[in-house]
Order: sequence, then C-alpha cells, then structure tokens
Amino acid sequence: MTVPKFALSENTESALGKTRADVIVLGTLQGDGAPVLAAGGGAVDAAFDGKLAAVLATLGATGKAEEVVKVPTFGKLPAGVVLAVGLGKADEDGENSENSTVTAEQVRRAAGAAGRALSGTDRAFSTLSEIDLQAAVEGTALGAYSFVEYKSEPGEGAVAKVDFASPSAGAAKDHKATLKAATAIAESVIIARDLINTPPNDLFPASFADRASKLAEANGLEIEVLDEKALKRKGFGGILGVGTGSSRPPRLLRVAYKPSKASKKVALVGKGITFDSGGISIKPAAGMDQMTSDMSGAAGVLGSVVLAAKLKYPIEVVAHIPLAENLPSGTAYRPGDVLSMYGGKTVEVLNTDAEGRLVLADAIVRAGEENPDYLIETSTLTGAQVVALGTRTAGVMGSEEFRDRVAEIGRATGEHAWAMPLPEELRADLDSRLADLANVTGHRWGGMLAAGIFLREFVADGLPWVHIDIAGPSYNTGGPWGYTAKGGTGVPIRTIAAVLADIADKG
Repeated sequence: MTVPKFALSENTESALGKTRADVIVLGTLQGDGAPVLAAGGGAVDAAFDGKLAAVLATLGATGKAEEVVKVPTFGKLPAGVVLAVGLGKADEDGENSENSTVTAEQVRRAAGAAGRALSGTDRAFSTLSEIDLQAAVEGTALGAYSFVEYKSEPGEGAVAKVDFASPSAGAAKDHKATLKAATAIAESVIIARDLINTPPNDLFPASFADRASKLAEANGLEIEVLDEKALKRKGFGGILGVGTGSSRPPRLLRVAYKPSKASKKVALVGKGITFDSGGISIKPAAGMDQMTSDMSGAAGVLGSVVLAAKLKYPIEVVAHIPLAENLPSGTAYRPGDVLSMYGGKTVEVLNTDAEGRLVLADAIVRAGEENPDYLIETSTLTGAQVVALGTRTAGVMGSEEFRDRVAEIGRATGEHAWAMPLPEELRADLDSRLADLANVTGHRWGGMLAAGIFLREFVADGLPWVHIDIAGPSYNTGGPWGYTAKGGTGVPIRTIAAVLADIADKG
C-alpha cells in the first residue's frame, strides 16, 4: 500500500471556509459529561453556533481515546461531515483546551483511528496537526493502512488525500520539513508491514532479496546479496545450518547508505526467518501461521536504511540481513549438531526452534568487521519476551548506556520499550559439553535475557550495541487499535529512525 497524498494547508480558521475536503477531522478531549473541542475546534464550533460539543454529547460522544463520531454539517461548512475523534484525557492546566496538554502519542492514536474511519473518502481536512503535525501525519498514514494484495474484492480504499492544518507556531519551512519527514517515516513502516504481511509462499529468502534489491536501486543504496554458495565459501555456518531444511536456500544481504560526509557509522542487523516451523523441534500447529512474521526484524532494518537515505541522515547506515526458512526435512539441522559460526566460534544446537540467534550471530560478527560506532539489532527472538512484557512492549538489552538511550527514545516515539538486564549468572547456563556455547539453556527461566547473552558473545569488544526483542510488538494478532493495523506493525522502525536522528545530532 502507498501513503495517501498529504498536503499542508493554512490553519483551521483560515482554511475552513474554503476547504474542498469531504470530511473535517476534529480532535476531542474527554471532559466532564461532554467532550471538549481540541485545537482548531473553535472555528468548526462557530459554524455550529457554538453547540458542536453539545451535539456530540447528544450522540454519545465523550472524547475518550480513539472514539469516532460523525456529524453532518447540513451545509454549515463546505465539507459534508465532521469526524470527531477522541484524544482521551489531557493533563489540564485550567478549564479550557487551550491550556491542556496532549501527548504526541495521543494525537498519533487519534489520527490512526480517524485514518481507518476515512476509508473510501476522496479528501479530508485534519485539524489534529494543529496539536502535533508529525504525530497527525504518521498516525493518519498508518491508521489508513490495510493489506489487500490477496483480496479478490479489496473493498473501499484508503483516503486519497488529506490536507493538514498548519500549526500556529513555527515557520512554514519547518512545517514542510516535518510533513516530509513524517511521510517518509510512515512510508518506511508501510514497507515493513507489506513485507511482514506477504505470505511465506511468496516471501522467502530469494524473493526478499529481490524486493530489497529493487528498494536499494530506487533509493540509491548499495546492496550485496550472498547466496548459499557464497555463504558456504565464507563460513556462515549459522545461517547455512538453519536454512538446510528448506528447498529455498538462505541469503545474507548487506544494504548500505553512505553519505559523502558521515559523522558516524551505525550497523543494523535484523532477523529474517521468512517462515519458522521450529525445524525438527517443531512448534505446535496452533498459531504457526503467525510465524510468517518471523522476519519482522529484517523488514524493520530494511525499512530503516531506506528511511536514512530518504531523509539524508549525515551518518552511514549499513543493514545486515540474514534470511532463512526454518523447516523440518531429511536435510534439516538437528538437536545435537555443532555449527561452526562465522568468525570461528562453535555452537551446540540443543533446540532447532532457537534458530534466530544462530543467523543473527553470523550477521552480528559480519557487521562488527566494519568497525561501526553503534550496532542496533532487532528480532522476533523469544516467546519469553511476550511472557515478560506483553504484546506491546519490546525488551531492550545490550550495552547499558546505549540500551537506556534506545529504550527512552523508543518510549518517546510511542513504540513501548523497556530496558532489560543481561545477568552474568545466566552465561554459565549456555555452556556446552561439546562446543564454545549452546544455543539455549537447560531451563525456562529468563529466556529473553539468555538469548541476549548469547548474542553478546558475538558482538565486537567495546562496541555499543542493543538487541531489541520485538516478538510481541511486531505482529498484532487482534483487531486494529490506534494506528496499529492487524498483522505486521513495522515496529521498531520509528524507534530506529529516532535513534539515528539522535546519533546524527549528538553523536
């Protein structure tokens, strides 16, 4: 899916009487007994003789988060409908909305709900941008998303065009830059969502590589694709081991954005298991269809390096993407096998369903050879992440200072992230009787943390790094909410984008 066409308009008061939109999107805050109109609401309310809040209350509106209520304008405005979307409760400093504080995430979620409700609309005018332009744009684009590539009757399409009211503060030049950046971020998230939602019979290592090559060419990126012969020649034992059970062989991609004057170099690594049956340690049948999403980390880092090129970050960004299909067969790797990893370490395989860390280990060592200043790795690595933190909060592990920095930035973007430790006592549980280490411990305690400790064994000494476990947040198995659609979410692209921007700004 492509992002709707977005444009920057005048502020609500100036644009309202001449808008060519079919629908006006207005934010409402949760008040006592009736919704409170948010920024831009005064101009809209004037057309209703100051009674819009009362009309909304009569229709049952309260202003609660993501509530959507439509009101016909009866010719009072050029647009035929006002779509009131709830922002939830604000941190109030006074009795009116002008002195209320609304977070960017509240705007983003409200805009997402509005984006879904605008399905089939030709043109809309959003006042949410008067509160937070970037959040309004991102939320609208991502809320409007739907994956209908395999539907014979796709239904109504997303809203075709949205005009965003200009915020009252700031220069027009800055607003245009914000609109461009927010649109690019949404486009990159949608790249990832489309990849994640593509079924595994069409998305496998070679076809993923083909899609990445087209994206690289379109965005001026370097790309290198190592096939199974090159992987064997170079000694990528982890990637090869995991991929041996499938008739569709593995790949390792290197996708690079190199500006002329880069202040820093950041390596990205993302797990690309295009389908994970668990291999010989096969998963239960229930829910196995969701394992088409086990390449969400790969989709995330590919979308991130494309975004770096679009926004021309003054830093070098290189994505390393290991791709394999984990299937049981007569050629599959077995529990008890010992794999010789890229870089020389050996790993005893005790569970073939702990395959992600094996492909990631090879890619992490390869990334470290290029001497990056930072390494960010993301993966749907452990079910233990979901047990510990739920389906919406990613676990962030790694170098303590960088870990905390990434987790804080993730929370600021609305992609919930929480810093987790790497307890030293768990390392001994990865000792192997045959090899340098085993791929799992002999118990179920601290599984997310043990996986992070395993990956740490392959990170270059002194390199600031993080591992972001997105097993839960990467894929929404329930109904849509906020700006999150059912299926692939594109987490943690917005976090990575903000971290890259922070590194470009602060080093």
